[in-house]
Amino acid sequence: MDIKKIKQRLDKFAEDRNWKKFHTPKNLVMALSVEVAELVEIFQWSNTGGIDEIKDPKTQEKIKEEIADIFNYLLKISGELDLNLEDIIHEKIDKNEKKYPINKSFNSSKKYTEL
Repeated sequence: MDIKKIKQRLDKFAEDRNWKKFHTPKNLVMALSVEVAELVEIFQWSNTGGIDEIKDPKTQEKIKEEIADIFNYLLKISGELDLNLEDIIHEKIDKNEKKYPINKSFNSSKKYTEL
């Protein structure tokens, strides 16, 4: 995945429509929350944990669209805040590896404070 290329396409899309003025961190975070809620809604009443939902082609298409929207908003937010998305993702994984050592967290869904 070429994050830089995706970001350039998103920026051009917004520039072509004169939308950059609307892309404040607050507005982008609010839009992100709406997209996450739309993804949650797809799975809200699932009795199979989402297994059946992904088998339906129409639902699968909705899921893909929401995931793309979520990712795109994360890219826009990180860009507006001048954060390197790849760096902050690796930093967070590093922190989680320390918070959830294998010997304590293996096969457990407990929060790190409960391990």
